[in-house]
Amino acid sequence: MSILAGISLLVWLYLVFAHGRFWQSGPYLPQAVPERAPDVAIVVPARDEAGSIARSIGSLLAQEYPGTFRVILVDDASGDGTAAIARTQEGAAERLTVLTTGPRPQGWAGKLWAVQTGVAATDEELVFLTDADIEHDPGHLATLVAAMQHMRTDMVSEMVALNCTSFAERALVPAFVYFFALLYPFARVNDPASKAAAAAGGAVLIRRTALERIGGIAAIRGALIDDVALARAVKPGGAIWLGHSTQARSIRPYPGFADIWRMIARSAYVQLDHSPLLLFGTVAGLGLVFLVPVAATFARSDLGFAAWALMMASYLPTLRRFRRPAAWAAVLPLAALFYLAATIGSAIDHHRGRGVVWKNRAYTGSGA
Repeated sequence: MSILAGISLLVWLYLVFAHGRFWQSGPYLPQAVPERAPDVAIVVPARDEAGSIARSIGSLLAQEYPGTFRVILVDDASGDGTAAIARTQEGAAERLTVLTTGPRPQGWAGKLWAVQTGVAATDEELVFLTDADIEHDPGHLATLVAAMQHMRTDMVSEMVALNCTSFAERALVPAFVYFFALLYPFARVNDPASKAAAAAGGAVLIRRTALERIGGIAAIRGALIDDVALARAVKPGGAIWLGHSTQARSIRPYPGFADIWRMIARSAYVQLDHSPLLLFGTVAGLGLVFLVPVAATFARSDLGFAAWALMMASYLPTLRRFRRPAAWAAVLPLAALFYLAATIGSAIDHHRGRGVVWKNRAYTGSGA
């Protein structure tokens, strides 16, 4: 146990001091107005979003953008009146276009086929991809365009603020953001010299020229983790930026632990390329990094306690962002255990041929 605790401590020393400052609170974009206001097409894929579409589309139609923009809602076979609700929002007659998806070609993921339908119907200089469960402040679009111009990037993406209301959300959502940043350190993503690439699908502004350069949405047509796939396609030929949003928030609730489990299981094994070997490595790695320090601490190992202390310290900025008490840092290993169990469950579902059901659509790992 002492040897494992020592290795875990070395790993945490590397993560905290040499892993792209993954634990930092930012980066954030300051609210701004662009020097030039090119035309923007806002593409929103939606499937059975009656509960959130009014707030989402309403907030997009109310953007205080100094240039011309329009909203394209792509209704992906909704059965709950999503499109009808969207059409009732103020400004819909002037700026909202509603499209429906045709038959999905072989090899296309459902969401990306909807995105492709919307993008193909536009010719604006910039394309803003966002989800139907995101609410935006009036200045959000202007801020994204200003940032793209100032930083001279091909793509700007933000992880929107996530719901953190139910007990399950308070216990697990901050950890989700923390683990995402651990996997994709924002500082490395934003460094043109680094190969690290990632994006957050809730808010992605991209230049049309960049889309054309990579071959359009078709270049990632089968991806279930589409935001990261898009970033990986764009970055080799142009700079990208990823940060946290202060002007957009998710309005999708995850009231129970089972809801969060399904959200994780939908794509966890996809992230590992459906590889049992990578799954084994993930289990071993997460066990070493998050569970060994706890076990070693209870075995009265100073090395284990030091590793656990570094772990807790690295989690504090994320907890502050979600306005959670610092004491929650001590239970990060339990959150890691939950996410690890959901990943294993995702692998079991895949190998049993069951896949995951999300929005009444089965995800088996091949484009759904």
